[in-house]
Amino acid sequence: MLQHPSYTRNRIRQLVERLKGRIYPTTVEVEDLQIAGPVDRIGHDEAQALKYEPVKIGRQLGPAWATFWVKGAIAVPEDWAGQRVDLLWKSHSEATLWLDGKTVGGLNSGRNEVVLVKQAKGGETVEFQVEVACNELFGQEGQHYESVEPYVLDRVGIGCFDPQAWELYYDMLVLSELECEDDLSGDWKGRLLSELNRAANVLDEDDSRTWPDALAILKELYKVGNGGYVHDLSAIGHAHIDTAWLWPIDETWRKCMRTFSTALLYMEDYAEYKFSCPQAAQYEAMQERNPDLYRRIGEKVKSGQWVPVGGTWIEPDCNVPSGEALCRQFLYGQRFFQKEFGITCREFWNPDVFGYNGQLPQIMRQAGITRFLTQKLSWNAFNKPDHQTFMWQGIDGSEVLTHFPPANTYNAVATVEQLRRNVKVYKDSDRSGQSLLLYGVGDGGGGPTRDMLERIRRAEDLQGLPQTVNRNTTDFWEQLEEGFTDRPVRVGELYFELHRGTYTTQAATKKGNRKGEFLLHDVEFAAAVAGKLHGTAYPKQELDVLWKLLLTNQFHDILPGSSITLVYEDAERDYAQIQEEGGKLRSAAIAALGQGSANPLNSTGFARAEVTENTSGELVYAEAPAYGVGSVGQAPDQVTVNEDQGEGQVLLENDRIAATLASDGTLISLVEKGSGRQVMAAPGNQFLTYVDKPTAWDAWDIDPWALETVKASAGAQSCEIITQSPLRGEVAFTHKVGKKSTCRQVVRLDAGSGRLEFHTDMNWQEDDTMLKVAFPVEVRSMEAIYEMQFGHTARPTHYNTMHDLARYEVPGHKWVDLSEHGFGVSLLSESKYGYHTFNNTMHITLLRAPKKPDPIADRGQHTFSYAIYPHQGSWQEAGVVAEGFSFNVPIQWTGAAAANWFSSDDAGLVLDTVKRAEDSDALVLRLYEAHGGRGTARVKVGLPFATAVLCNTLEEEGEALEVEADEIIVPYQPHQLISILIK
Repeated sequence: MLQHPSYTRNRIRQLVERLKGRIYPTTVEVEDLQIAGPVDRIGHDEAQALKYEPVKIGRQLGPAWATFWVKGAIAVPEDWAGQRVDLLWKSHSEATLWLDGKTVGGLNSGRNEVVLVKQAKGGETVEFQVEVACNELFGQEGQHYESVEPYVLDRVGIGCFDPQAWELYYDMLVLSELECEDDLSGDWKGRLLSELNRAANVLDEDDSRTWPDALAILKELYKVGNGGYVHDLSAIGHAHIDTAWLWPIDETWRKCMRTFSTALLYMEDYAEYKFSCPQAAQYEAMQERNPDLYRRIGEKVKSGQWVPVGGTWIEPDCNVPSGEALCRQFLYGQRFFQKEFGITCREFWNPDVFGYNGQLPQIMRQAGITRFLTQKLSWNAFNKPDHQTFMWQGIDGSEVLTHFPPANTYNAVATVEQLRRNVKVYKDSDRSGQSLLLYGVGDGGGGPTRDMLERIRRAEDLQGLPQTVNRNTTDFWEQLEEGFTDRPVRVGELYFELHRGTYTTQAATKKGNRKGEFLLHDVEFAAAVAGKLHGTAYPKQELDVLWKLLLTNQFHDILPGSSITLVYEDAERDYAQIQEEGGKLRSAAIAALGQGSANPLNSTGFARAEVTENTSGELVYAEAPAYGVGSVGQAPDQVTVNEDQGEGQVLLENDRIAATLASDGTLISLVEKGSGRQVMAAPGNQFLTYVDKPTAWDAWDIDPWALETVKASAGAQSCEIITQSPLRGEVAFTHKVGKKSTCRQVVRLDAGSGRLEFHTDMNWQEDDTMLKVAFPVEVRSMEAIYEMQFGHTARPTHYNTMHDLARYEVPGHKWVDLSEHGFGVSLLSESKYGYHTFNNTMHITLLRAPKKPDPIADRGQHTFSYAIYPHQGSWQEAGVVAEGFSFNVPIQWTGAAAANWFSSDDAGLVLDTVKRAEDSDALVLRLYEAHGGRGTARVKVGLPFATAVLCNTLEEEGEALEVEADEIIVPYQPHQLISILIK
């Protein structure tokens, strides 16, 4: 009979929807229900002691973030014997099914059923518990515990699962979706529609005796394979559970329980199912909170269905953490996977991070990683990536094989359209016939659904689809490496052309991170030396606790500033713990070096001579060698402070610079006295505010149009000289900034210093506003140099191309430098990471004030400092790297005698870290080449040692280095990261 395609398609679509309703032909509602709560996030055992009361369907549950425990019991109908029985649940929230004290699976708005009994006897009574979390899968925006009850116990029932209806539904669903694809082969498209229609004619929905004949027609279609050469799509289940985002970390651990137990449950029914899971911290949380679940995960790791990936402690932000912190991410992650599962991960798995610095390939390689996976750059707003499979080369030349899954998501749902898109949009199909699909509900967890697993099962060999195979990541990468020809190479940072606000949002968190990194660095150095000199016990366990706390808060939605209020309350608590406990460890280690506090202790790799305060609060001029103890000396010059009453100007001057400050707090003149050059092209230290209302992603983004809304601050309302001594001059200004904010800023110049410092206390009360400080300088250069992890990177100071324009806001660490031949200017910062330099004006982004997802983000009191450092020569010759460390790392005080325990004779080879080895009493020195040169340095060790051996960041030994007396001979190349094990 003549058929009309659109009528037929509508018929098939409606039939498929009706078949879905046949999956549970009979259901029974649970009436024997009891509830306890609201309570906090307590464990299952503790929940048994709660007071339970009867509850009926329709009960509201709240407030947000509360927990309820529901007990239920029901008799399975006799005629369900031999059938699978599922719990049918609806509370519009997340929940976990518990049976016999064990987690069985997760429930949420998109996953309303879970297996209760695999094969019923009929007539038995089943008792169960459901832990109800009053939050949705994708969290809860807003502040604190809101006084609302948004969740409702709408359904608790059981259903008798019909496997034939299930199979018929999915066989017809996948084929009907495939037939709807516009670019499908005409012959195949016509056959699909015709046979689907024939199956519909055979099928009587109310007579299951007709179903096998309809299934037989559909099965014949599935026998039409996908040809001799077809794209090979490796599919692996994934959940990408954000360690915190729109929920606090404590809720994340429950998300892990729900997601992981669900994955294990599905593995019993789908032998081909592979599930990938990164983030060692989440495994450790299961080990501590749910040992039975962790044991079951370990069994599936051994069987090959569960695939640990990533090699890091969490999936970290890659813009803000220091180079050493990123090394520790891999150290703690890889060691966990090695110890627990006997696995060393070979791929860095970080699909949702807001840019990747150019040292990452080297850091990866030194942690045993040779492969890298992300998809985030597909979000680029200006320039989409040219390749999805390529070799990523770091600034030192290290390379890692990189793959961006062509589906451009880590939350694929495995629809026909999505599977075909992998082939359509793959930019490297001329070089490779393989790509990877990460499928499963992510961010808020959940992972793959049975729907996705059924779809992929049918896509393995079906005409019109890529050959889609559940495959572990190791097999995918090996196939990709083998078949990938004419490999393109991308060099340097993978800059993300979006989410530029994440360098600045939640300033207190970023400051807590920076201070924590340096504190733990100092503890390790002092404790390592004290152990070698005096046998003092090294606080390894205590340091592990604090490092893990710091690393966890470097998760890519915590540190960047894109989480809810509760997350930042937790982060504030964690950073306070790091400072309190780390401070005690540092004090104890320094005391072990020598009782008293008469001498300055320098914990950086550069000799220092600077004004500081001693333990009595007195200003002194301290001199100390790199990683050593010095003495109080005589300053080489004096600071003068002169006030021009007529002009209202103040002059701060020493032998190196002369700075003139206007009464409004701006820097109207800065002369570098060695060259006689005027630094300022126009008044600097100008506070600038911008309308900051991104069109999307409030906490994440700074839209380019925001720079067009610039408004200069009115200037200081008062000016006062507060310190006027030979060692230090200080001028204090009070400002009104924006509409409602105020600040007090102290401008400081110390004897012997070449930098002018700005110490700022800001009461920030703006909304949808960004604050920058600007310094227009008399320097012209096509590029500015920004410090990054273990090195530096150059970025344009113009907008010639769209690639240049895209970098209107960029990340940097302790400094940015703008230099021309023979002269330059650096800006230094002790807690800021957002910068932009356009033409000759250098900017530091100080604060933002977004409202989502945290409505009070950054409002309140902030203390931060920055400095301007003019110099002769290049930034390398001027010691800008050393200035950055000096500005960030305070001198400590000790009673130890003068000593120089570690130093490099080459300023370009920076001795960054001194620590004790993980598994012995040897010491580890971590150095990096900072200037972009090569040569041979001598690293002096002022402690007894016999040998020096190169190692990677996992402290696996390599070749021996030459030792001459107390010096290690260290050859180095540009941007090289070097770790040395000394025994």
